[in-house]
Amino acid sequence: MPSLDGLRAIAILMVCYGHLCGTRHFPVSVAAYGRWCGDVAHLGVLVFFVISGFLITSLLMDEREATGGISLKRFYLRRMVRIFPAFYAFVLVMAVATVLGAVQLSVRDFAFALTYTVNFEPGRSLQIGHLWSLSVEEQFYLLWPLALLALRGRRALLVAVAAVCLGPLVRFAIREWIFRVDPGFPGGMLTSFPAMFDYLATGCALALLRPWLLTRPWYLRLTGSRWLVLAIPLVLLINRMGSHTVAILLGSPVMNVCLALLIESGTRHARGLGGRLLNWKPAVFLGTLSYSLYLWQSPFLDHASSAWICAFPQNLALVFLAALASWFLVERPFNRLRRRWRRGDSLPAIVQGLHGCPMPTSSPR
Repeated sequence: MPSLDGLRAIAILMVCYGHLCGTRHFPVSVAAYGRWCGDVAHLGVLVFFVISGFLITSLLMDEREATGGISLKRFYLRRMVRIFPAFYAFVLVMAVATVLGAVQLSVRDFAFALTYTVNFEPGRSLQIGHLWSLSVEEQFYLLWPLALLALRGRRALLVAVAAVCLGPLVRFAIREWIFRVDPGFPGGMLTSFPAMFDYLATGCALALLRPWLLTRPWYLRLTGSRWLVLAIPLVLLINRMGSHTVAILLGSPVMNVCLALLIESGTRHARGLGGRLLNWKPAVFLGTLSYSLYLWQSPFLDHASSAWICAFPQNLALVFLAALASWFLVERPFNRLRRRWRRGDSLPAIVQGLHGCPMPTSSPR
């Protein structure tokens, strides 16, 4: 889809900027960070969530339209080949660094990381704490295709809309429980899947509603209007409000709608000024690299460390070099494998064995 890589580029830049703040020699301190726009690193993760819900649902619905069904085996294998190699390569390097004494991670940390449950871990280490969002994504990949397969169109849409409405209530309930009832309640529950699924569900609802929305003149006018750019400062204002009750209960749904509209506008108007910027080659490349950048940014962008590798600007350069190595050595070879599969080429025997049966000669997108 046009512009999605550019949107990913914006999201990863927000994440990296947020984690750069407070590192040695970076001009913005921890105290100054968030003064104007709030926690933009967290906002970047939320943008990733909405994009993911939109893209995955669109692909699954395209498959259903083309073949009459959804193959869970194919979906899970595609996700596994896309995500696992780079992820477990990162975890392996962290394990080696722990053995060498370069980082301090426990067996408990690795247990949560290896099982994609970091989002439930209280007091997680900074070096792998950022994996909480990837854990949320994996839990989404596990559950949503099952829901689509079981519920189909309208009922699946109702589930997505219900999730958009319930997510803020869950976050508010957890926040109130932590701060008012039981301060010892695990803070990690604020990043649990039930507390985060409304952002993913927003993308899902957009993908499910989109065929109908694109027949509505008011929607075409809204998403094609130059005034839609005002949604950006509105999102930043809501983000600036942080965990305020109004921001959680009212701001979150408004933010979700704004992000969905901006994604729609960006993907459908690729020839406009915004679309050209999102599809600019450097932005597309940065978006392509966003998964590896996200994996590798946290160990180097550590504001609590005085190590040379965690000081600006070399920390940012090292993040980029590590992401390039991850992309060229791990991600790109496995992406080529996925593309061969989509074209109907045979997969290596080890992957066929994971599927449990030989690959057919053709496959849905």
